[in-house]
Parts: sequence; C-alpha cells; structure tokens
Amino acid sequence: MEYIDLHTHSTASDGTATPAEVFNIACELQLAAVALTDHDTTSGLAEFTAAAAEHPECEAICGVELACSFMSREIHIVGLFINPASVELAGFIENARQERMRRNRDLFVKLDLLGYKLSLDMPEFSDLPLDGVGRPHFAAALVNHYGFAHPRQVFEKLLGKNRPAYIPRRLPEPAGAINAIHASGGVAIWAHPVRREANERAYLKRAARKLAALGLDAIEGYYSMFSANETAMVHEVALPLDLAISGGSDFHGANSPDVVLGFGAGGLRVPAELLTALKAKRPGLLPAPELLP
Repeated sequence: MEYIDLHTHSTASDGTATPAEVFNIACELQLAAVALTDHDTTSGLAEFTAAAAEHPECEAICGVELACSFMSREIHIVGLFINPASVELAGFIENARQERMRRNRDLFVKLDLLGYKLSLDMPEFSDLPLDGVGRPHFAAALVNHYGFAHPRQVFEKLLGKNRPAYIPRRLPEPAGAINAIHASGGVAIWAHPVRREANERAYLKRAARKLAALGLDAIEGYYSMFSANETAMVHEVALPLDLAISGGSDFHGANSPDVVLGFGAGGLRVPAELLTALKAKRPGLLPAPELLP
C-alpha cells in the first residue's frame, strides 16, 4: 500500500525544515504524495514545487493552513491543490499576515512587562520577518535565554491559552477561508477536528454539519494525535455529510520532535487512496495548479 502526508510545515511558517527539505524527506520515505500547508502563507511553495520537479514518483501538493474562529473555538482550515497566484487567496492571507504582526508586536511587549525581554535580533528570530514569527519561535528563545527546560514548559507557564503571556488572535470566520480556497481552485479541509474536550462527539457533529453548509469539502480523519477510535468517529461524522477524508502528520521538524513526517507520533499511516476523493472535490473554477518555476 502507498502512503501520503497532506499536512506539513516548513521554515516558511513555524517549521524547522525548509520547503525543499520537506519534499526531500517525503521522497526518502517513499511517500506517494506530500502537501506543504504552512500557516497563513504560500511563500514556501515555489521552493517546494521546484524540489519536486525531478521526482514525479512523489506528488507535491500546494497547500495552506488558515486559522479561523468558529463556535467559540479556533479551528484551522487546510486548503489543498490551491493556486498560489490566486488574488482572492492572497487577499485573505494578507489580512492574516497583518493580524499575525499585530499579535507578535503585542507579545514582545507583554513578555517584556513580565520580565522576559526578547527582540528580533536574537538568533531564534534571525532572518524572519515579523509576520513569519510564531509562538514556537518565542518558546525557543525563552528556552535558550531564560532557563526553561523545553518549549512545552514555556507554553504551560507563559504562552498557552489563559497563561500570563497569551494573546488571543482576532480570527476570521471559516466561510471566508473556504471561499478563498475555492477561489484558488482548492479543496477546503477541517484540520485536526478532535480536541478531546467535553462533549467532543456532539461538537464534532454539529460543527461539521455547519461547516459543510458553508462549503467545506473534507475533514482530517488521520492525524498524529488521533486514536483509532477518534479516526473512526471522524469517518462516522463525515460519511452522511459527503465530506471526503484527509490526513497528515502536522510535521514541524524540530519544533515538534515527537512528530515525524509521514508517521506522526509513530502509528500514523495515511492511505494514498484518499487522494481520489479529495481531487474529485476540486471546484473546477481554475485549472489545476501547475508546478511553479
């Protein structure tokens, strides 16, 4: 059986592998396909697809992951098979970029007030624009300069939700993300929908039904942290709504050392046969995106 990974991140957002390295790792693992889905940016896709030009045995899929607010939660919508040149998608991403810069500026200030002075001159932020910085970069700087044992401890004590340095994002509704993905010729997928909170099954059913009404095409049923029962639950919810199933590791390189591309936390294997149903969901508004020069 052939396998794929449709959810990965690179140095274009908050991963530590370059876009080319993400593709090369997938080739070494003999995956049939890999998607680069950086947070709120398509800037790594040119390098990613260039690396794939001489390796047709592994399909390089252009993607993006867009953060949204829905039913009192932050959710993420992954777009696959997108055209990075789409004006509509670029506009949505630009709004997200402005919000990311606002949040990062506020986070530098809040950490300073708490006694943790950081700056973009530090090595952890080197060569990164302000909109390319994410909380993992802040966590790495705090580990290296303020004696935290590991990034997880930083999130538990400072950066996680409801912690002293947490700054919420002002996020768009998912309808805008779904529409932008469709305008780019892509397929919209609800990423990692299970969060192991109270009444999870009821929330999953209700949210999936509402998202499907907004045009959602698929839902991530295979994910690094999902148990077999959680994968089965997602399949159960997706079937009556005619939602395709996607899956991926959410690979971030050294920023998530327990998650390996293609294998997740160890037991993940995403079957390549999922691609057929996902590709069938393409809106057909634009030609299939070609490899970028």
